[in-house]
Amino acid sequence: MATIRTVLLDLDGTLVDSKPGIAASCLAALCALGHKPDEAIDVKRFIGPPLEEMMQVLLRSYGDDRVGEAVVAYREHYGESGLLGSAPYPGIVNALRDMRRAGLRIYLATSKREVFARRILQHLELAPYFDGVHGSVPGGELDHKPELLAHILSTQNLEASRSLMVGDRRHDIIGAHAVKMRSLGVLWGYGSRDELETAGADQLVESASDLPRAVLSTVAEK
Repeated sequence: MATIRTVLLDLDGTLVDSKPGIAASCLAALCALGHKPDEAIDVKRFIGPPLEEMMQVLLRSYGDDRVGEAVVAYREHYGESGLLGSAPYPGIVNALRDMRRAGLRIYLATSKREVFARRILQHLELAPYFDGVHGSVPGGELDHKPELLAHILSTQNLEASRSLMVGDRRHDIIGAHAVKMRSLGVLWGYGSRDELETAGADQLVESASDLPRAVLSTVAEK
């Protein structure tokens, strides 16, 4: 029976609760463009897709199409302080430790800018658990999960059939299937059970403490 050798993990909503920092940077971006947003804005449903898509939706209610300017303002604030507004979900550190002890190779696969992702992992002392960190880059060619996962498989010489993508949103599941990789949806993040099931997640996991067992029990495709 074939087994999973490599696990690719999403960041926001999977490893860390980054909503406070993302919300603060969204507010800063909207203010920078001259808007007066409600400080109680709920960005939970926007977290996961590429930043450009999130800002496009947020700006729509203001009749504003300056997505590029909003993205620049967001990243400026996020790089200064927003990225510090993240905390690991309960049980994540132990889950990473257990997966490493089990001999799995672990990679980060996030639509967030790679430079920000690296800083978050270092700030939270999670970086040592990872064999590699991959995220979006200037130019936009790795903004979407299918392209990002294909890039990771290629550059790290990984077998898609022996790899598993773990994430909390439909983009993670769809991206995994696009590169013929199995997928595991987590239910403590920003996506709902319905969203993950509709996207076709191969398996769902209820809590971070159950993650290592769920990953290790996944049977790779032959």
